[in-house]
This record gives sequence, C-alpha cells and structure tokens, in this order.
Amino acid sequence: MRSLVNIIVFLFISNSLFSQSWKDDISVVQFSAPFTKANEISLKVFDDCYTYRFDITKDKKIFDEENIKYLPTIVLYHDGEEIYRIESGISLKLPDDTEEAINSRIQEIIESKF
Repeated sequence: MRSLVNIIVFLFISNSLFSQSWKDDISVVQFSAPFTKANEISLKVFDDCYTYRFDITKDKKIFDEENIKYLPTIVLYHDGEEIYRIESGISLKLPDDTEEAINSRIQEIIESKF
C-alpha cells in the first residue's frame, strides 16, 4: 500500500514539475487554431531556442491558463517568464515584422547572459 502511495505522489509531483516545461530556457510558443494556419509563421526560423505550437482544439486548458485572446498569438518565454507577446488581433494576421521582433528579443536575452 505504501508503494502505491509513493507512486501516486511521484506522478503528481512529476506532472507538476513537467507540466510547463515548454516554457524552459528560451522558448517561442505559437498559439493557433486550424482556421489560422494560413496566417501563422514558421517556427523553424527560431533554431536557437525551443519552439512549440499549441492548437486550441487540442490544448484548450493551456489557452485558458495563458490568457490567449487572439489567434494566432506568439509568446516568447525565458526560464518560465513571459518576455514578449505578439497577438494578431481581430484581423487574425500577425504583423509583418513578427519574426524580426522575436529574433531581436531572443538576441537581447542571449546577450544579457554574457
């Protein structure tokens, strides 16, 4: 019985620790939906950091936790802290300089480490 309790406690703790691991280090996260695919940017250009794409139809809980109001939205995190957010607004289109703006913030984070 005691080992069952230990397993349950371990699973609970590990789930809590890893539930937001997508925010670790420098992460670029795109929040989107199937109907916004045409207006999203490719995250492949951010090869210096972790990238994640969450879909509202599959990851509703994350959208609620992160207070996502517009799709698509891109958020830059550093060690769990939100650094920068770009939202599409009611147009469902990200600004043309989205990649450059995020890359600029990533460079600031990298340079601040030295």
